[in-house]
Amino acid sequence: MNKLKQLLADLEPAIADIIAQPGSPRAVYEPISYILSLGGKRIRPAMVLAAYRLYKEEYSNEVIKVAQAVEMFHNFTLLHDDIMDNSPLRRGQETVHVKWDDATAILSGDLLQIEVYEKLAEVGNVEILKLFNAMARELCEGQMNDMQFEQTGEVSNHSYLNMIRQKTAVLLGFCLQAGAILGGAPSNDAQKLYDLGISIGLSFQLMDDYLDSFGETAKVGKRIGGDILEKKKTYLWNEMWNNLNAETKSEVMTIYSHPEQEIITFIKSKMDETGAKVSTLQKAEEYSEKSSDVLRDLNSKGDKEYLEQILEMLASRES
Repeated sequence: MNKLKQLLADLEPAIADIIAQPGSPRAVYEPISYILSLGGKRIRPAMVLAAYRLYKEEYSNEVIKVAQAVEMFHNFTLLHDDIMDNSPLRRGQETVHVKWDDATAILSGDLLQIEVYEKLAEVGNVEILKLFNAMARELCEGQMNDMQFEQTGEVSNHSYLNMIRQKTAVLLGFCLQAGAILGGAPSNDAQKLYDLGISIGLSFQLMDDYLDSFGETAKVGKRIGGDILEKKKTYLWNEMWNNLNAETKSEVMTIYSHPEQEIITFIKSKMDETGAKVSTLQKAEEYSEKSSDVLRDLNSKGDKEYLEQILEMLASRES
């Protein structure tokens, strides 16, 4: 049986429970039900369960609650991110701040975060609560760094990798670490799984950056070249920029007065010519290989296939 499908089936009742949002006034609860019901891959809660299954077979109430908490927290960040980015769509549907308004989206997000802490309080594990708080703090720091990069002339790839580690990878690291802790993993195993989550997150974001410029719309699910038009300082952009001479950098700045498709075509050609396209793929593959090494070296007695299939799914996105 497909182990990833089994994990997602195991999650269905828990996800349905958090989508069903009682409470009054309905105007603040309905947006929470709405964003939680938009779907998504549910990879983060699945990672919690997959790490737990490395050590135990039967789910505890506590691990289900942590899985619910990370799914709610992820959607809380999306509610606020969509406002900050002024995004009109989320998973092909209107974002909460468009369907309702900014104030409602902010308040619903705040309430959703409170519900996250209620779930974690029910778990009653102080170590996991401390790890969650450390992760949430880093995520906020990463979001601010990302926003500040928009106003910065040049960004080093060291700074960029640290930003995506905070903004994307630390949540994945927490998912694996928390699942392992609740499964009774030794502390060194739990740390290895946290590091595995970091590698997964870095590889995933680098591939996301790559596919935004060099993927196919039908497969990626969004317009190709959005990061280029925004001059987003991704690893791909930074690698290109740092390998351009002064004359070509001037051409790059001038091209932005041209039609959008011409901009995208020109910048992609420079990303190819400078080797940025290849080096970004290589960096993503480097982190992906680290992930496989960590999982292979774990001495857990449980079933590794659950986590292996998550890694395979994340690594198999087509360009």
